Amino acid sequence: MKRLTPLLFVFAALLTSCGGSQLSSPLLYETNPQYTWGYAEFFGEYYGGYGNKNNVLSISLFSESLKLNDLGNLTGLGQFLFLEDVFQAPTDTLLQEGTYQVNDSGLPFTVAPGKNDTVDNAVYPIGAYISYYESNAANSTLKIITSGSFTVSYAQNTYSIACNFKTSDNVDLKGTFTAALPHIDQSLATTKAGIRKKLLYIKL
Repeated sequence: MKRLTPLLFVFAALLTSCGGSQLSSPLLYETNPQYTWGYAEFFGEYYGGYGNKNNVLSISLFSESLKLNDLGNLTGLGQFLFLEDVFQAPTDTLLQEGTYQVNDSGLPFTVAPGKNDTVDNAVYPIGAYISYYESNAANSTLKIITSGSFTVSYAQNTYSIACNFKTSDNVDLKGTFTAALPHIDQSLATTKAGIRKKLLYIKL
């Protein structure tokens, strides 16, 4: 973020002292979302052609007021957490209990960090990120997750997920989920060109 030059700073101070417009405070986004529903998608040995035989899942978690319509678009307000490329052992087809680290090693019990990818002049987030849907659409935003971990436990058909992330703007991002987590097999819908069929697509 650019800093105010001394002259602009004085001008802003004069406006404030004269009862003019005040500088608005930055919007504070939820750093401990409570996710109430979600699903996992299984893509099998997605990176097998690159020598990585581990299975790949993605996890999508949503706060209560967000809904997914028939067109694959989100409606409502709240937070959407997406964890793409969650790596599992070659024998695992379901999300396993344990702690997953954010890194790009491609080893079991890791999840790829987030980044922006450009395809045909369109920018798409990949990896791990969180989207905020605000009442003022101008305040809606997406934050890339660059480090941290999440822990998974499972009992009586219920998954519990506790997040401990850090975003690219150096903000700590927590968040919890406790509910059923349906698993959807997308492995047969993945094309030879490596295009994954997903329930939800996000474009910046």
